Amino acid sequence: MRENKKEEKQSGGLPRWARLLVTPLILVVAGALIWSQLPKGAYSTDLSRIGDGRPALVLTYDAAYMTGMQVMDLMDRIRDEYRDEVEFLVANLGTPDGRDLATRFRVNDGAVILFRGDGQPVQLLQSPRHEQVLRDAMHEHLGVSPAR
Repeated sequence: MRENKKEEKQSGGLPRWARLLVTPLILVVAGALIWSQLPKGAYSTDLSRIGDGRPALVLTYDAAYMTGMQVMDLMDRIRDEYRDEVEFLVANLGTPDGRDLATRFRVNDGAVILFRGDGQPVQLLQSPRHEQVLRDAMHEHLGVSPAR
C-alpha cells in the first residue's frame, strides 16, 4: 500500500487531488486568454446600410492580408467614441458586395471609405496608420465629434 502512494507521488509529482484541480484551472486560464484576444465586437458587413441616413466608415478587408486587420484595430480603438454618430462597416473582399465596392473605388485590403448619410463618398484613406487620421477625417468630412 505504501509503495503505491510512493509511486503515485514520484510518477506525477503532485498528489492526485492537486492534479484534478490544476487541469481545470489551466483550461479556464487558457479559455480566458483566448476570449480576451477575440475582436471586441463584430462589424456589420451589410453594405446596404450605406446611405441610410447615418454617415458610414467602411473598411475594405481581405482575410488573406494583414493591413485590413491593422486598420480594424484602429477602428476598435475609436468605435465606442463614435458609435452613436457613425456606422462602422466592413466590406469583406471575399464577398460579391465587398469586391464590387473595392472595384468601384479601386482599392484593396485596408482602405477606408467615408460616406455621408446620403451615401455620397467624401474621403478615401489608403491604409491609415494612426487612429487620429480616422478621427480627423470623420471630423472634417462627416462633421462628427467623439461622444463625451
